[in-house]
Amino acid sequence: KINPSLSAVAVLSFRLQTDLVCIRKSFKDRAPRELGFLKHLRLIDRRMVTVIAEQKTRKMIMGRFVLAAAVLSASCYTASAFVNPLPSFVTAPDSAVVQMAMVTKLRTNPVVVSQESEELSHSATTMKLTPSFELFQLLAEEEGGSAPAPTVGNMLRDDSVLKSGKKDTLEGIQMSSFKGLGGRKKIETLPDPFKMVEKELQPFSDSIKELVSSDQPILSMAAKHFFEKRQGKRFRPTIVQLVAKACAVAEPEMVANGSELATSRSDVGEDVSMYEKTGGITGWQWSGASKLEVEGGVITADNHLGSDAWRRQAQLGQIVEMIHVASLIHDDVLDEAETRRGGEAVHKLYSNKVAVLAGDYLLARASVLLARLENTAVVQIMATALESLVAGEIMQLKSPPKTLLEMETYLRKSYYKTASLICYACRSTALLGGHAYGSNVATACEEFGFHLGLAYQIQDDVLDFTAAATVLGKPALADMDLGLSTAPILYAAQEFPHLRPLVMRRFKEKGDKQKALEALYKSDTAMDKAKGLARFHAQKAVDALLRLPQSKARDALVRLTHAVITRNK
Repeated sequence: KINPSLSAVAVLSFRLQTDLVCIRKSFKDRAPRELGFLKHLRLIDRRMVTVIAEQKTRKMIMGRFVLAAAVLSASCYTASAFVNPLPSFVTAPDSAVVQMAMVTKLRTNPVVVSQESEELSHSATTMKLTPSFELFQLLAEEEGGSAPAPTVGNMLRDDSVLKSGKKDTLEGIQMSSFKGLGGRKKIETLPDPFKMVEKELQPFSDSIKELVSSDQPILSMAAKHFFEKRQGKRFRPTIVQLVAKACAVAEPEMVANGSELATSRSDVGEDVSMYEKTGGITGWQWSGASKLEVEGGVITADNHLGSDAWRRQAQLGQIVEMIHVASLIHDDVLDEAETRRGGEAVHKLYSNKVAVLAGDYLLARASVLLARLENTAVVQIMATALESLVAGEIMQLKSPPKTLLEMETYLRKSYYKTASLICYACRSTALLGGHAYGSNVATACEEFGFHLGLAYQIQDDVLDFTAAATVLGKPALADMDLGLSTAPILYAAQEFPHLRPLVMRRFKEKGDKQKALEALYKSDTAMDKAKGLARFHAQKAVDALLRLPQSKARDALVRLTHAVITRNK
């Protein structure tokens, strides 16, 4: 059952990438001579250079989006798949040109899909996957935020059903009680997250270099660059592995007769009273969990390590890292960044063409490995994460000027670009461990990942103004150079109205960046408010974790959350 639009989508992706290479080559060949001559005659029009650069950026984003659409389309032909709500992308009736849409208050997703295309790509039993920012709180109440209404995906958030009266030494813990955040408690009393899974991740870290090998030496070296020399602490694979361990301690809520996973009402029979506390057997809420080949059919802390579920969850960590690295390589090309992780960016070491191909190759390899997890719900969830990365680039490129002043727009863009991959990986990890999509466990995992990802990005944006480039491993003030306003600047604009026009025009005029920086450092509240927003999301992440039974892995995730908002690089 191949989607008839899939081949057209693949052709479009190839054509977009080819066009990009041609534009880049033409620009590279002619720019030094023609632009130099124009500059000499003082006739250069800087706006034309900007237009050319924006064309290049737009084509690359479109190519990445089409690749995500192809993966999503291929995974939709199953009863257990989940999809984005209606809007995705619009196709012109007589051409394959993707039309991009402006972000507005009424359209929460920057890409939209026609009803006709939606019907072609979905089966009658395909379910909808709601964006995380519609499930969980973006802003604190004092800033106008509120908890979203209960719906599928966030309905089951019971803070006691998973613990069954078991003692929890961290019950009600506040991040502000730890050192570094105003308290006296030592975070070191909790397990070290990286040391806990270091040995388990090592075989997968070694094998990932082989998984991205190619018979083209330059492409292979470019793809392996981050995995061999600058892989960092493997933040995302560590999260996936710890979440997997934490989920193993939680007993699946949907167990019929003590052994089998209930996937429909018929599996349970007439007596469904035992399921009332978890929402009842209502079809798709119970789908998505992997079938587990272990004794009793349920993963526990005792049989988790070395099991097939453990292997698949570790592979998911590899996949997440591949997608993340691919997005870094592509973003560095789009942003014309010089450095990444303390070294030269891939496109600087090789070329733009090699960097684009290396990123595409990593995404292709990640798609193959994703299919091998043999869980179509996870395939669609992670394909949606890939789509979200592209949606973030679209928001960054084409948000209307007035929305650039809104904190909610900034947070949604941060969700698309950073938090979406983390939170969808966390929910997928729970599914691979035998927990259903709508369960308390899976919901807690996604909510944790959502808030952790936002806290990470906000802290990153704070460090952009407070840390030196040598510490960050990438250029400082990079966001302002790209015309982007992050939390510190937005809070400063609330205090100093004269900054608002600068934000809306993306600091394009001479002296705009200097004025914004002067106002930021003059402000007594902007930086503190930004740090407070990061702490708000960190606390929300911990609150979600505390709904899971206590375990070393869960407590290590609490320590990891603390590290995210107290780091200096």
